[in-house]
Amino acid sequence: MTASPAQFVRGVQLRHLRCLVAVAQERHLARAAERLALSQPAMSKTLAELEALAGTRLVERGTAGRRGIQRFTVAGEQLLMHALRVLEAVDASARAVLPGGGERLERLRIGALPSVAPSLLPDALTALRTRMPALQVRVQTGTNTGLLDALRAGELDLVAGRMSDPQLMAGLTFEWLYTEPLALVVRTGHPLARAGSPSMQDVLACPLVVYSEGTIPRHHTESFLSGLGLSLPTAATQTLDLAVARALLVRSDAVWFTPFGAARDDLASGTLMRLDVDTGGTEEPVGLLMRSDAEPSVARQTFIALLREAAAQASSA
Repeated sequence: MTASPAQFVRGVQLRHLRCLVAVAQERHLARAAERLALSQPAMSKTLAELEALAGTRLVERGTAGRRGIQRFTVAGEQLLMHALRVLEAVDASARAVLPGGGERLERLRIGALPSVAPSLLPDALTALRTRMPALQVRVQTGTNTGLLDALRAGELDLVAGRMSDPQLMAGLTFEWLYTEPLALVVRTGHPLARAGSPSMQDVLACPLVVYSEGTIPRHHTESFLSGLGLSLPTAATQTLDLAVARALLVRSDAVWFTPFGAARDDLASGTLMRLDVDTGGTEEPVGLLMRSDAEPSVARQTFIALLREAAAQASSA
């Protein structure tokens, strides 16, 4: 494909940019079409027009009916950042010139890993509500990859998460908050807790609860065991739901491989206990991720300051 900047400027329309943003948000052509009230063929045609104008492939399509989106290309990621800024500017213009346009509801859309949210967010959210009582707040949890996709697509204002592969960090910034290790956690009174320093063979003989495949805690769990010449049993229960993990622990002799912060409150209250097992080398940084081109926001900056305070308190504790 060949194109020139002049051809792109003359040919690109808002519908092209809205198409690209919808594809980034849904990662599926049919769902993106539904979001924009278009047919799937019309969505595909609009995306093809934009790629022709750009003179390059913007997305890598999946193989299942060619409707799924595997990833954005480098050019697609770059254009997405500019498309978001253009559409945000159009929205701001509408609010400025239309009757009642200045009465915009303030909102903050927060993404957080399930293993990070319980220990980091509550205190900061409580303080934020005191300072900005009219602010609309939405918290979304999920995998690191899914949260970063939503952040790049403009669906989230910031993410409390972890660094990712370099290709997934394009257009994003990362601010370190704290580092936490992997912990082996059980219910209070668990037989292994009474045994002092249990062997890993004894640990693996128990029912195990681990994070789902593809997550960073799961990777650290498998790497930790591999370093000891061991492997994760296939019968381990996999879940990202912390409530399910806790319920399994208090009702059984299960052992939970989890980032320390996810169990911090339960460990402090004595509901759960950390096994005396050396997990050195499993430390992982947790931080704030934002779009590098994000517009200034009082709500976001206020919340970031509160998160920094919460992280400092958690680290000292």
